[in-house]
Amino acid sequence: MVEQFVGTWTLIASENFDDYMKALGVGLATRQMGNIVKPKLVISMDDGVISLRSESMFKTTEIKFKLNDEFDETTADGRQTKTIVTFENGKLVQKQSWDGKTTMLEREIQEGKLIAVSMA
Repeated sequence: MVEQFVGTWTLIASENFDDYMKALGVGLATRQMGNIVKPKLVISMDDGVISLRSESMFKTTEIKFKLNDEFDETTADGRQTKTIVTFENGKLVQKQSWDGKTTMLEREIQEGKLIAVSMA
C-alpha cells in the first residue's frame, strides 16, 4: 500500500520542529532556515525503489531506497546516517542511526494529507 504515498506533497504546518532540530544538534542558522522553509516532497516509485525528494529554495535532497533495506544517507543537516525505511500499520517509518543516536520519522496519509511526525 506504499502507492498511496506517491505524489507531490507541500508542507502546510510544522509543530515543535525547532525542538526536534535542537535535539539533533542542528545549529541556530540552519534551524532558522528549517523553520521558515515550506518544502515540497515528491514521492515516487519505480520497480520497487522508492524516491523521496524534498525540494525548497534553501536545499533539495533526495534518497532512494527499497523497503527494509538499510542504506547510507546524508541528511539535509549533514548527518551521515544508516537509514532503514519500513512500512508498518499504514505508515512509512524512517529510522536514522548515527554516533550512537537514533531518530525516527513516521509518514502517514490522513484525510488526503501527508502527516509527518519526527521523533528524536
